[in-house]
Amino acid sequence: MAESIEEEYEIIEAHDEGFEDEGTGGSDAGSSLTSLQSSIVRGVTENGRTYAAYGKEEYGMPMDEQEMDRIDMSHAKYFMLLERKRFLAPIPDHPQKILELGCGTGIWSIDIADDYPSAEVIGVDIAPIQPRWVAPNCRFEIDDIEQPWTWRPSSFDFIFARDLLLSIRDFPKLISQCYTHLKPGGHIEFESIYGVVKCDDDSLPPDSDFITFNNHVQNAANAMGCPLTDCAKFVEWFEEAGFECVVEKKFKIPSNPWPKDPRLRLIGAFELEMFLNGLEGMSLRLFERGMGWTAEETTVFLTGVRKDIRNQRFHAYYPFYVIHARKPETAE
Repeated sequence: MAESIEEEYEIIEAHDEGFEDEGTGGSDAGSSLTSLQSSIVRGVTENGRTYAAYGKEEYGMPMDEQEMDRIDMSHAKYFMLLERKRFLAPIPDHPQKILELGCGTGIWSIDIADDYPSAEVIGVDIAPIQPRWVAPNCRFEIDDIEQPWTWRPSSFDFIFARDLLLSIRDFPKLISQCYTHLKPGGHIEFESIYGVVKCDDDSLPPDSDFITFNNHVQNAANAMGCPLTDCAKFVEWFEEAGFECVVEKKFKIPSNPWPKDPRLRLIGAFELEMFLNGLEGMSLRLFERGMGWTAEETTVFLTGVRKDIRNQRFHAYYPFYVIHARKPETAE
């Protein structure tokens, strides 16, 4: 049975003062790219945003400069949320090979390569947005991780993935590939937002634009075949794949700086800025593909959503799941 750890998943005390509308505003991958066609590198433009043009399935988030800033800000937010840890799996001190799935800008892989100079760190993504100049033990590949992998089986000490939202249609298949390509005794860790907004004190009205937005996002994601609640099944899917020592830990990410606790308040400020910066890029393609909305309809609707997200009287948060496990030492 999996071990579920929830000592940090508790009621968050709100800051004494609430504000109606306070916020921080809305504000090439080296040799692996040389064989790619220029159209793949450029991506495709829709409604003024650029999306990846590689992979069998469409990915819901953009790959432009604005999205890259959001990804890097999110990386800093998770570092604070996990109390200055990049991951929670108990990997050995000197791993030899580490794989990051859906690496985005590559910022996690770059940090891990610095922390573990003994390891070859590979980041893979369908979007060619990673930097060219990185440490010698870090490299990036452009590939669709939902297709059959070409790496040698039983070759990785650690496989990591974070926020594969709106991108994976078959998580059990992906997890099975992770099991095949991990060494016996190797570790896996998946981290993900659970895409259902929560509120413990009923301060978020059920008829708010924030709730309506969240319902629309869930419906659109389901229509695209990538539910935002899949992370609640990771434990089950890890165990079905053959992993042992499965540990699940849950956190809360405040939607804005409403908590009283200084650390959570800062995390909320990062989340607000990140959310506002990514709101349009996520919603335009998602609502068009999942619900048939026009760009104009989406833009008008998001006006009220932004106001609700900034409102510190609404003590909303998103659950964040961290699940790690180990491939048995006796696995063939």
